[in-house]
Amino acid sequence: MALVDVHVHFMPQNVLDKVWAYFDRVRESGVDWFIQYRTDENARLTALREVGVSAFAPLVYPHKAGMAQWLNDWVADFAARVPEAVPTGTFYAEPGAEAYVRKALEAGARCFKSHVQVGGYDPRDVLLDGVWGQLAEAGVPVVVHCGDGPYPGEHTGLSIFDEVLRQHPRLTAVIAHAGMPDYSGALDLVERYPNVHVDTTMVGVPFVERMTPLPPGWRSRIAGLADRVVLGTDFPNIPYRYEVQLDAIRSWGLDAAAEQAVLHDNGARLLQLSR
Repeated sequence: MALVDVHVHFMPQNVLDKVWAYFDRVRESGVDWFIQYRTDENARLTALREVGVSAFAPLVYPHKAGMAQWLNDWVADFAARVPEAVPTGTFYAEPGAEAYVRKALEAGARCFKSHVQVGGYDPRDVLLDGVWGQLAEAGVPVVVHCGDGPYPGEHTGLSIFDEVLRQHPRLTAVIAHAGMPDYSGALDLVERYPNVHVDTTMVGVPFVERMTPLPPGWRSRIAGLADRVVLGTDFPNIPYRYEVQLDAIRSWGLDAAAEQAVLHDNGARLLQLSR
């Protein structure tokens, strides 16, 4: 089966080096987070192709003001030279965000990333109201890391992002990591808002199950919401093989149609692969 992954990271090498340095510090703290795909860009692309990824969203995100426009320019060039990559964008709570998000949309961006935890910004900031509004109007998905995992941030927590959704109820939001650790709360948002999805990034894999196990009833709830669950992996920054995520999804006992939807169809719809 061809796979569509909405949560993959390709970044400028100097930014990726900083991300990898962070995970090195995590390892030093006692969590065995050995990055499985710590290789050059070509090797990482080959690894995705070998496991059957036919399309993916290369997500970038800023950790401070003044980075987003540069990252958007970089990822646009990346998507232009990598056939499987869908053009993406990002933003930060800063003056000018509405303008550069509009520019990215006009240039063809089909997915955005908001990392509330790393960025340390409040998603309810008035500087982002026009950003959320544009994305809602365009129907372009935004993958949002707004949960408290792996550790809470000043503005993380699903209740905070729920306030954004109340303001922009048509927003096509993909709750990264299925809201980890509040998996049930994330599915509540899916049931409450018609365009909210969750991605499977690191959800249910043994590495995470030891720390944040899935709640009782997860399988039955996922089966009933299979049209709004999309494949995500966090490749390449994962401490296990890509196939481990696929095994976790397949262990949920979905029927063939639902599994096809999660692994391919839902992502293809969100990323507008028919364009």
